[in-house]
Amino acid sequence: MNKRLPLLVRHIMYNLRGGFLVRPLIIAVSLGFTGALLSWIEETEPALSAWIPAILFPSHSDPQVAQVILGGIAASIMTVVSIVFAILLMTLTLASMQFSPRIIVSFVRDRVTQWTLGIFLGTFSYCMAALPAARSVPRPFAPVITVMGAMLLSLICVGWLLYFIHHISQAINVNQIVDRIATETIAVIDETMPLPRRYPSVNSNPSIDSGAWETTIPSATSGYIRFIDTQRLVAAAKLHAAKVRVLRRVGQFVPEGVPLMGVDEGAQLTTDGIRDLREAFDFGPSRTLEQDVEFGVLQIVDIALKAISPAVNDPSTAISCVDQLSRVLIRYASREAPVSSLCDSAGVLRASVMWSNLDRMLNSAFEQIRLYSQTDVAVSLRMMRALGDIAMTLPDPVERRMLVETARRIVGGCSGKLSEHEMKPLRARLVELEKVLFATTTSPVQK
Repeated sequence: MNKRLPLLVRHIMYNLRGGFLVRPLIIAVSLGFTGALLSWIEETEPALSAWIPAILFPSHSDPQVAQVILGGIAASIMTVVSIVFAILLMTLTLASMQFSPRIIVSFVRDRVTQWTLGIFLGTFSYCMAALPAARSVPRPFAPVITVMGAMLLSLICVGWLLYFIHHISQAINVNQIVDRIATETIAVIDETMPLPRRYPSVNSNPSIDSGAWETTIPSATSGYIRFIDTQRLVAAAKLHAAKVRVLRRVGQFVPEGVPLMGVDEGAQLTTDGIRDLREAFDFGPSRTLEQDVEFGVLQIVDIALKAISPAVNDPSTAISCVDQLSRVLIRYASREAPVSSLCDSAGVLRASVMWSNLDRMLNSAFEQIRLYSQTDVAVSLRMMRALGDIAMTLPDPVERRMLVETARRIVGGCSGKLSEHEMKPLRARLVELEKVLFATTTSPVQK
């Protein structure tokens, strides 16, 4: 169990950053503990209550007043929580139907929503923890300072509720949703691909003899690969004197029993060795942005496809999605790809891992939108402009040629669906993009 600890710790930390209930529970427990502790201190040191002026709390010795205030605040807070979050869930349901079910993940990770639930539940916990301290027997006691704290928290809740309503009205705006997904995707790119792109690219990886991989290790579970701990994989391969080739990328689904890794023919793996290699992989029922850059792109593509469907017919949303996709791809192209051939400390090749490349990212970003927007000149024009923007940041002519080929497919798909008048601006932008292909530029400035 100790061998799984680093991967489990990373997964727990990722869920702590985005878990919907983790932050609210921490806030609720903290405020509940504060209410209980403050009422105990106040009962232990009665002189503290004398600091509260009588104009703010006239009945310092009447516990019934404290009970009414604390009970009323607790009841009203829970009523507001139930109403507000019932409306929020209904709003998310409608938004997921209109845009994409995958946007629920973004809302769950929204910190304002988590803080809102935490502050409301925390105020309720504070009042419930302090309520037993207000009693008439064996002697009357009213936790004055604690009650004033509850009244202050209730005012904070009112102000925070107004801010939360404003935030939700902004958050369900499709442009805000797409921008948030793009920002999260860029953060994953910066984390998984921290090094700036080098021109010309230098291939320092050892050569891999694909014919030497004969033995396969099947997956012990079904699910999407959410994270690959490459350091653990290399360490396990070194420990058991093996060379491993991962057969599936992060984000791909692997059914139980399907080969997950290929092992070189000279390796003699035991049951413990196979288990150690499998423990470098984290599987789950759905894809996440933990290490899967392509998943962020697909979320934006889903929203664009819904927008240009005949049922919705919202090309402006699709155009916004294309703009954000160009932003993500420009950042992706400016970074050095993750190392595929992994060596141990002695320089011996131990593992080969597949990662998404620019060609695959271009396909994921534009191919489906291209097919669905063949009768929409506005979306097609914006894709042509996005490809031009990406091309201007790529000095590599091979990568520019991929963009030109994508642009030619866009124009070819629209040629039979649009009139000649509508095709003119598309062809003009294709000509401009072909000029960029043969232009001589210097390497772009890296961030």
